[in-house]
Amino acid sequence: MAKIAVTGIGVVSPSGIGKRQFWANIKSGRSFIKKITRFDASKYPSHIAGQIDDLEKYSHISERLLKKIDAFSHMALIAAEMALQDAGIDIGNEDPSLVGIFLGNAIGGWLYAETELRDLYLEGRQGVSPYMASAWFPAAPQGQVSIYYGIKGFSKTVVSDRASSLMALGYARKVLEKDKLNLILGGGMEAPVTPYALLCCNTYGALSKNNHHPQEAYRPFDKKRDGAVLGEGAGIVVLESVERAKKRGANILGYVCGYGTTCDGIDRINCDVSGKELARAINMALKDAAISPDDIGYISLDGLAVDIWDNSELSALVSVFGSRLKNIPLGCPKSMFGNLLGASGVLDMISAFLTMEYNLVAPILNLQQPAIEGLNYITGSAKEYKISKSLIISRGRGGINSVLVIEKGG
Repeated sequence: MAKIAVTGIGVVSPSGIGKRQFWANIKSGRSFIKKITRFDASKYPSHIAGQIDDLEKYSHISERLLKKIDAFSHMALIAAEMALQDAGIDIGNEDPSLVGIFLGNAIGGWLYAETELRDLYLEGRQGVSPYMASAWFPAAPQGQVSIYYGIKGFSKTVVSDRASSLMALGYARKVLEKDKLNLILGGGMEAPVTPYALLCCNTYGALSKNNHHPQEAYRPFDKKRDGAVLGEGAGIVVLESVERAKKRGANILGYVCGYGTTCDGIDRINCDVSGKELARAINMALKDAAISPDDIGYISLDGLAVDIWDNSELSALVSVFGSRLKNIPLGCPKSMFGNLLGASGVLDMISAFLTMEYNLVAPILNLQQPAIEGLNYITGSAKEYKISKSLIISRGRGGINSVLVIEKGG
């Protein structure tokens, strides 16, 4: 299949809003995990997260609209505007029927839903906002971006747990390759730092309980790991054909080259310890990109920081890359700002594009004693590598495997 160009990046994360601030903090290896301050979360087993506290400073959204939408739609609107500006695209000059929106998330907009359901029980049906029904559901950000820009083309929202945004990007690439659309806004968003959403995520059984040391809590692949830490945010990129991007003189930031997805199909929550279906997804993505394992210069790990997930991920990589794996730099930038669930994949992809642009691999935080030795984990501080192709891994509950191959721009 054909390569698809990435010409604009928009990112909203605990590590920064906008790709410049985001990258400055990522490459410096700073942790943005802290105790939740938005509400009293002290009684939750895990009450730490990567939070965004200054969203309003960057918002171009009217107060009137903000009253109608949840935070995850707000984040998506900011990221979409940044991506379009970065791509140099005036959406008003595009045929709206040939622009699409492909976004992913895992849990929907629960801050809005919780607030309105509380009002329902306290005040009756008169106390509930008429926008409740349209604010919380997972496709709301897609709808809000569509309305805001007048986009009318074929679009999709993917809900596939932590694999959601990477799956949305893989889907977007296939649609563009078939010339069904001129360009797509692709990515994901998540806003799980709310009372009910946090409760649901705590029952997942995969969150760190190291609440007294927030910045040390998320430690993927380390012997002392005890789970992931939640994060909130959004990442959206502009995708278009290489021919169109070159014709309009766009700055091509990179390419999406290959995609693969499989399901373990053995348990409703856990993955297969062998990692064989993840390995198959990796091989599918490499074949789709028409490259071999030897061409990959960087791997962005899913890194849930749970034994069965981390170990099966590395098992899959060993089965695909063999002895060469020990030389490939391995990164997991989400260790700095939290696991954004359905939006984690696109943030990893954006990080990888910046990694290739600046020839610098950011460190995995808190990886002091690897549970599995002998691999090229990047730790301590960022290290220089010239990389032309990267592999992004994103996995979801029940063993959903999603893998993307990307290439450096220029």
